Amino acid sequence: MKQRAFFLHRTEWGRLFGGKRQTNLNESKSILGEVTAHTKGHILMSGPSLLTSTGHRKYLNAVERDRFIAAAHAQPDKACLLCLTLLWTGGRLSEVLALKPEHISRDEGAVIFRTLKKRDQTVFRQVPVPRSLITALSEGKKPLFPWQRTQAWTIVKMVMQDAGISGPQATARGLRHSFAVHAVTRGVPLHLIQRWLGHSRLETTAIYSQALGPEERQIAKRMWD
Repeated sequence: MKQRAFFLHRTEWGRLFGGKRQTNLNESKSILGEVTAHTKGHILMSGPSLLTSTGHRKYLNAVERDRFIAAAHAQPDKACLLCLTLLWTGGRLSEVLALKPEHISRDEGAVIFRTLKKRDQTVFRQVPVPRSLITALSEGKKPLFPWQRTQAWTIVKMVMQDAGISGPQATARGLRHSFAVHAVTRGVPLHLIQRWLGHSRLETTAIYSQALGPEERQIAKRMWD
């Protein structure tokens, strides 16, 4: 399987988030989305959750992220770049597809997104990324990603299949959730994650700090080291 020098996951990702790369083998649980429970004929709405109503994760865990990266490296350059831009920026699929060469800031080492959900106003945000990714994106020509949303979605699903990943997390949205959960476990302050994801309210981002299982232990270890 070919590897590209401009995607050095184990070193560059560590530089971005700091700390050791998480290698938990167990599936983990966190909170984001709406879960409905039925009790004695009544419908109870819980808080947001990163689990579906059937208990499935909506994000990639650490092992799945590694498999996804390996599968992405086996794709043509543009497809690989799309997948890893989604993974390393936490951007929405529409936001990544809208990127243009002028949105790549080499001096700042950041990707500049227009927050597409805020359609009543123009809001831009910067997301710092590894220099290797900046270099790869800077070499691209207009358009950086020559696909419509459906085509790009199909590419992501194909890479997920090649990586042996299935379920609700095997989507571009799953990559966005994975970015946020991973950032929390690496100790990135919530206000920075909020800015990178383009959330208008910190309460939305704070949900990612309610980690359970291996992610919770990873957060707790920061008190012990």
